[in-house]
Amino acid sequence: MKVILLKDVPGQGKKGEVVDVAEGYARNYLFPRGLAEEATKGRMKALGDRQKVLAMKEKKAEEEARALAARLKGVTVVVRAKTGEGGRLFGSVNNKDIAEALASQYNIVLDKKKLLLKEPIKQLGMYSVAARLHPNIQAEVRVEVAGE
Repeated sequence: MKVILLKDVPGQGKKGEVVDVAEGYARNYLFPRGLAEEATKGRMKALGDRQKVLAMKEKKAEEEARALAARLKGVTVVVRAKTGEGGRLFGSVNNKDIAEALASQYNIVLDKKKLLLKEPIKQLGMYSVAARLHPNIQAEVRVEVAGE
C-alpha cells in the first residue's frame, strides 16, 4: 500500500515522501498515530503542490541569504567594550553584542544564533566571525573590538 508520510518515520522515510508499506502496518500503526495518510490521486496532487510551494520558499530564502551575504561582505562592525590593562576586556564580546552592533550601525538584522563564534572575544583587535545565513551560504563579518 502506498502512503504519504506526514512525519518522519524511522526505517520508512521522511516527511512528505511516498513509500510502499504493508497494509496492516499502515492501517494499524501509521494511520492511527497520524504518521501517514493513504496516497490517493487527490492527495498526491496536493503533495506535489505543497512541494512546489516549499521549493519556491526555499529558493526565495536562499536568494535573500545571498543578498545579505553581499551586504555583509565589506562591513566592519565596531563593538565598544570596557578594557583593563594590556587590552583585556572586562567581560567579553559575544554573538549577541555583534548582532546588536550590526543592527544599530548598518540596519542589518541578523539572528544572534546565525553568528558562529567559537568562544567569546576577550581582547581588543580585529576579528573575523562567520555567519551561517542559509545551510549552504556563509558570510564573514569583520568585527573590531575597541575600548571605551
